Amino acid sequence: MNTVTAVIALGSNLENPRQQVETAMAALNQIKGVRVKAISPLYTTKPVGLTDQPDFVNAVVLVHTSLSAPELLGALQELENQRGRIRDVPNGPRIIDLDLIDYHHQTINEADLVLPHPRAHERAFVMVPLAAIAPYYVIGTYGSASALAAKLLKAEPDAVTIIADVQD
Repeated sequence: MNTVTAVIALGSNLENPRQQVETAMAALNQIKGVRVKAISPLYTTKPVGLTDQPDFVNAVVLVHTSLSAPELLGALQELENQRGRIRDVPNGPRIIDLDLIDYHHQTINEADLVLPHPRAHERAFVMVPLAAIAPYYVIGTYGSASALAAKLLKAEPDAVTIIADVQD
C-alpha cells in the first residue's frame, strides 16, 4: 500500500477549543488509511474575517495516508460532522474545523477540492504550526513553511501565541 504525506490544519473556538482540537487529532489516527506522523504545538489565534467571535485554538498535523485526496477530504468532513460542525456562517465560530492544506504537493483545482489550500500561505495560524514541525515543507509555489511563517509574523507579530506542546 503506497502512502503519501498530507498536511491537515485543525481549529476550534467553541466548547473547550483545546479539547476539541486534541480530540480531533486523536480521531485522525482512527481513520482507516491515515496515520499521524507529526503534531504541532497548539496556538491561540485571533479570528480572521468575522472578528466578533472567540479566539481560536489551532494546530497542524502531518499524516501519511493511503487515501486519495478526495477520500481524505471526505473523511475529514465526516469527522467534522461527527463532532457537530455546522457550516452556516463563513469564517464563523466552529466546534471543529479540519482543512486539507496539502496532499503530496499536488495541485488540484476542482469544484469541491482546491490544493494547496488557496489561502493557507496567507494564514499565520497554518504556517506557524506547520513551520514548527516541517520548516522546509513547501506549499505550492509560495515557498517553505518557515519562510512563509516568518513573513506573516513580521507583518503581524502577535498573530499566534503558543499555548501548549501536545505533550503538555
